[in-house]
Amino acid sequence: MPAQRTTLADVAAAAGVSVSTASLAFSGSGPIAERTRARVLEAARTLGYAGPNPLGRQLRSGRSGIVGVVMGDALRRAFRDPVTIQVLDGLVTRLGPLGLGVLLVPGPHDAAQPAVDPLLGSAAMDVAVQMWGGTTDDPVLETLRNRGIPIVLVEGTPQPDVAAVGIDDRGGMAELTRHVVDLGHTRIATVTLPFDRDRVEGAADEARLACIPWEITRRRLRGVTDTGVRPEVIWETPASLVEHGAAAGRALLSRPDRPTAVICQSDLLASGVVLAARELGLRVPQDVSVAGFDGLDLPWLAPDVLTSVSQPLADKGAAIGDAVADLLAGREPEDRVLPVSLRVGTTTGPPPA
Repeated sequence: MPAQRTTLADVAAAAGVSVSTASLAFSGSGPIAERTRARVLEAARTLGYAGPNPLGRQLRSGRSGIVGVVMGDALRRAFRDPVTIQVLDGLVTRLGPLGLGVLLVPGPHDAAQPAVDPLLGSAAMDVAVQMWGGTTDDPVLETLRNRGIPIVLVEGTPQPDVAAVGIDDRGGMAELTRHVVDLGHTRIATVTLPFDRDRVEGAADEARLACIPWEITRRRLRGVTDTGVRPEVIWETPASLVEHGAAAGRALLSRPDRPTAVICQSDLLASGVVLAARELGLRVPQDVSVAGFDGLDLPWLAPDVLTSVSQPLADKGAAIGDAVADLLAGREPEDRVLPVSLRVGTTTGPPPA
């Protein structure tokens, strides 16, 4: 017969305490002397007891100990973006000491797939974090609301019933655009993040520009136009990936009236434009200036260092974690907007004569 599993009652008996006191020793909370806690934990080590059954603890507390992170994109794309990685790292670093785990819920691969992953309707989670989406009619938010799950929204459309964490990307993009204008540029194009789930690629016409559901794209584009600049071309991309920036760069820089500056809504897109310029035999910044957003370290782009807007990625993740902790504690989190800063690199300069 298999050996009988050691229980919390066995540990309590070995330590000479009640079962409730032994439980407090493992929970890390409650009124218990440090010497008593040490005696219980030593008894557990001696008996080979790993700790209370997590499922039982969840049933008693009414919580799963899980934070659902709803990605704004398919994981195969999201995990190629250092922005996503660094924000998630900041988030899990904050959640770990709280005893919370993370469940990643992927977004759709393309517009033909359902917007709501089946996990959203069934998976246990105490709080949900919606990354880079969150429009007012978002079916993801509707599903979470119907389940009564508290929500932290990252870079989405502000809404009264969800906690919001974001950055001053509109102000940062305006500062970046003013930098380019101050250098003397007047023929300026911009390369954007996706407008919506359709993930179209190409020059956006007026009808397309009239309705941009995704807040992060709309804010960064408004940052450009806040300065009075009207881009000669606004190129929409399906995702923030180097190859989409390169495709945009080849299209924009092959025009007979090519722009002298290209302002991109992410560093990966901007680096793709730089690579396209090199491929076409153009010098950066002598023939064309290129600027991005995020402040990423991209050593493979050497000798160039992107002019960019730096955002505090790890701090953003930590701020999301703080909002999660507030919701679990029954507090209403304050909306957070983190500051950004201009970083002038080697990829911007005066326009060609």
